[in-house]
Amino acid sequence: MKFNVEIITMDIQNVLSKATTLTQDQVGAILKSNSLIRPISIGEALSTKNFTSADELLAELCKELGLDFIKDIPAGDILLDLVRDISINYAKQNAILPFKEDQTSVTILTSNPVNMRAMDDLRVLFGKKIKPMITTHVKLQEAINRVFEKATASLQGLDEIGEEEVDLDDDIIDLLESGDDDAPVIKLVNSLLFRAVKEKASDIHIEPYEKDMVVRFRIDGVLFDIFKPPKRLQNSITSRIKVMANLNIAEKRLPQDGRIPLKLGGKDIDIRLSTVPTSHGERIVMRLQDRSNVVLELERLGFSQNSLKVLGDLLQRTDGIILVTGPTGSGKSTTLYASLARLNKIDVNILTIEDPVEQRIHGIGQVQVNAKIGLTFASGLRSFLRQDPDIIMVGEIRDLETCELAINASLTGHLVLSTLHTNDAAGAFPRMLDLGAEPFLIATSIAGVIAQRLIRVLCPHCKAPYEPTEFELNSIGMTREQTKMGQICKAVGCEHCNQKGFVGRTQIQEILTITEDIRSLIMQRKDSATIKKQALINGMIPFRDHGIQKVLSGITTIEELVSNTQLDI
Repeated sequence: MKFNVEIITMDIQNVLSKATTLTQDQVGAILKSNSLIRPISIGEALSTKNFTSADELLAELCKELGLDFIKDIPAGDILLDLVRDISINYAKQNAILPFKEDQTSVTILTSNPVNMRAMDDLRVLFGKKIKPMITTHVKLQEAINRVFEKATASLQGLDEIGEEEVDLDDDIIDLLESGDDDAPVIKLVNSLLFRAVKEKASDIHIEPYEKDMVVRFRIDGVLFDIFKPPKRLQNSITSRIKVMANLNIAEKRLPQDGRIPLKLGGKDIDIRLSTVPTSHGERIVMRLQDRSNVVLELERLGFSQNSLKVLGDLLQRTDGIILVTGPTGSGKSTTLYASLARLNKIDVNILTIEDPVEQRIHGIGQVQVNAKIGLTFASGLRSFLRQDPDIIMVGEIRDLETCELAINASLTGHLVLSTLHTNDAAGAFPRMLDLGAEPFLIATSIAGVIAQRLIRVLCPHCKAPYEPTEFELNSIGMTREQTKMGQICKAVGCEHCNQKGFVGRTQIQEILTITEDIRSLIMQRKDSATIKKQALINGMIPFRDHGIQKVLSGITTIEELVSNTQLDI
């Protein structure tokens, strides 16, 4: 029975270390401390209760320790004067946020009540007694973002302006040229774009709701709440962004697509804009691409040594189709561009048809799809065959016509590179069959399929080694013996990664090459599971195994691998 209690206490320790900014050692010390009332440890006391969430567990721990706990933080009620002399970086780094003040004390929200140095700093700053109030790390970070964004908006005068005062005619392309005379909404939009570039966000979401609106950034594949502008500024913000993209600001009933080219600190930023009408106003999503920071080397994308060798052999072919598959945002285009950069030589003619052209490469003829004038993947590919190409890249195979033209091009002595939306490498063949392609043509033309995912990379400044639980190991099919082959780390959070614990992303992939037995299965119209089973027998390394290598190398976490891959049942 004691053994079971110790296991449960260990799980409690893991949950608390993730829900707060306390270290494993600090949590362990707290749980082992003796209660004043009962001669048992707090850890044992908590292990006898059932919890459904980290909030409940943390609330009960605070009760045992005699500390105040708050679940939902009313960030809108926090007075801005309390954070006037504190920077957002200091608040996030120390996991503190001033909450309320009375005559003799200041209540501080924190996820690390043993951070006495920060408490001493605040006692000196306010000249009053400091009372800690505990909350979870996630809720605290959200509150810090909201309070400091509100403080920034207040400094820019956004709380006092009305919509009729906003000038939307000035189209700013270089953000650094904006001045003090610009309208506050222009400053707000510029600051959002500047912050998105600074934090290396890949997407900006502006989402209207019934009584408010939310701005979210996607950073390393994860969405974060950033700012809640006043609802009354919704039309002004939307119009400003549409003006920058040269869209029709009067048309609010139909979806629109546009592009905003920006210059920021010498960087060329290309923004793809999409608007969609919703019941509460136009929803905007902007995808950001830093043209000056695109990786065009396969060796830097995260391919394993084995995958690099297999891919290198495929790229040396003079004919056949090489497919890159994966969901939206899995880095397929980057892999294609890096492959083209390797193939780009003076004696080779390379043509591409893309939607859109995301990265311009000198020495390659790149054509952008324009459906309005009939320039589609199929029509562009048909014209390419009269341009004497050696290598052709098709942005995506979407329909039967494009699929058949790509197959015909590969069978007539051209190397064709393209993308396809499937979950894994083996799924590419049933997908092409669904489009209507003949099995014998698929089996004859395809040379190999690369399937890939993007996973977040641990921050090298704050990642910490730890012993995973049996449950975590079982979730990725790893044994305790395998953990001795490397060092498994977890995310912590520091000022270098903005308290997220991760910096950037890397690839995991599986590469399926066509062999005679695979070709036979395609001809028989076998399903993807059967094809994958044979590919594994032939030596294909699946996503999960490649991911395990990166976990053991301390590059990523078990949680990241579980959320981006799945075991076959």
